[in-house]
Amino acid sequence: MSSEQHGASETPPGTASDDGVRLQKLMAAAGVASGRVSENMIEAGRVEVNGEVVTELGRRVLGTDLVSVDGVAIQLDTSRRYLMLNKPVGIVSSLQDDRGRPDLQRFVSRFEERLFNVGRLDAQTSGLLILTNDGELAHVLAHPSFGVLKTYIAKVEGRVSPQTVAKLTGGIDLEDGPIAADKARIVGQAGARETIVEITLHSGRNRIVRRMLEEVGHPVIDLVRRQFGPLHLGTLAAGDIRDLTKAELGALLTISRTATSAPDESDAEGTGD
Repeated sequence: MSSEQHGASETPPGTASDDGVRLQKLMAAAGVASGRVSENMIEAGRVEVNGEVVTELGRRVLGTDLVSVDGVAIQLDTSRRYLMLNKPVGIVSSLQDDRGRPDLQRFVSRFEERLFNVGRLDAQTSGLLILTNDGELAHVLAHPSFGVLKTYIAKVEGRVSPQTVAKLTGGIDLEDGPIAADKARIVGQAGARETIVEITLHSGRNRIVRRMLEEVGHPVIDLVRRQFGPLHLGTLAAGDIRDLTKAELGALLTISRTATSAPDESDAEGTGD
């Protein structure tokens, strides 16, 4: 949370305020637990406000205060929305495509919030895409300097060798600079002439997974993003969209709040597949 937001309340982080709402009431409104259970959590020392344990039930907080329970961040701002979509093949990662191609609007039109996607998947890549109206969280998740990992499953042409996997993790040179996967492994064979490969990386460079695999001689046939940070696609069907669970959201917010400084915007990268 920015210093400007805290400054607006004229209450330094970690200090009590006469303004705001009782902590247990905000926790209940945010869906953490009932008011009574929230009180028990506070008295047990399980709740922190702006990094300090709070045990008094009279503590008042603002929507801009950073609250966590058992070390997991919670969102007090109930106007924020966080969704997971299993983007199908053939959909561009845009809310309004200027070329008239099928876009994400069909999945979010029923939501009142003005949502945007966190990063992109190219039209021929399916899988996990986050949509939200939380710009601060989106910045942390999408920017490669924060090191949030994304995992893909690729079906590729040819038989991939252990030596090729070592190349992917050791680093290869592409036209826009060197790149290395954080992790890579062979999952299995798909017939005599195709291989299933799992690749994990934090880069967001344009079509990076496809370009890496083509560079080592194994063009991609099919590509799915299965994981984004702590989020797993699970059994969510292609074209389905759902709200994040409280545990999933807490894991994302914890990542965002532990990012101590914003990276140089000039290092920002594009689509992540």
